Amino acid sequence: MTLVGDGGGDLLLSIGEFSKMTYLSVKALRHYHDVGLLAPATIDPATGYRRYRVDQVGTAQAIRRFRELEMPIDEVRRVLDAPDDRSRNRAILVHLERMHAQLERTQATVASLQSLLTGEGYPDSPVEIRRLPATRALAARGTVFFDDCATWLLPALRRLHAEAEAAGLEVTAPHGALYPDAFFEVGQAEVTAFVPVDASEDAAGPIVELPASTVAVLTYKGPIGDLDRAYGALGTVVARRGIGGPGPIREHYLGDDLTEVCWPVTAAAS
Repeated sequence: MTLVGDGGGDLLLSIGEFSKMTYLSVKALRHYHDVGLLAPATIDPATGYRRYRVDQVGTAQAIRRFRELEMPIDEVRRVLDAPDDRSRNRAILVHLERMHAQLERTQATVASLQSLLTGEGYPDSPVEIRRLPATRALAARGTVFFDDCATWLLPALRRLHAEAEAAGLEVTAPHGALYPDAFFEVGQAEVTAFVPVDASEDAAGPIVELPASTVAVLTYKGPIGDLDRAYGALGTVVARRGIGGPGPIREHYLGDDLTEVCWPVTAAAS
């Protein structure tokens, strides 16, 4: 990768001179050489001294900027080795898009933390005790890590809706998911995504019956990343009343950032 403005390709610089011209420390330059990112023009076989060409200055400065943008070494290498400007620009754009998404997540986390610090930590939605009837549903199960759940869940629900449509099954209620205790306590467990449908026992597709259960329900409106606030509010109510029961947590996704969290309680709570 040679940048516009580079020149003096025959002039060799000591690593110290090159360091001052590029704002990269000698340690960083040695590291970039070791990982195959920026090799010196020559290395003295007797002394091991590295020397760089003037026309490598622009490349080194670009590397410094990429690293300031937290671009991984392997991606920087792909940018530098890109066969043409289009491929190079695409690789850079992919990283910038990822940084933008990270910035949005950071801003959302900051806003959430600010609301917690100002006493707005828990939603004030009422908690109701509800008896959920046994429900037939198309279901998909997967062993999922806590932090990877959304990545697994959304495609799974889309597939289930597609299967329902292909089989001519009517969707009878909002889709959702079941989360066993181990999902929260261990950080990995079998999660069940489901789409309630009007189906007989011999219907095509992975039909299961969700058992009837008594639950405490809190409806939360907000980003899924703040759903722990709903869990905190609902769990507090359940704990204070001493009504917690066995079974997985159940979530219903109602759309428009609206989620019902269903916490299992004892039958006596109803």
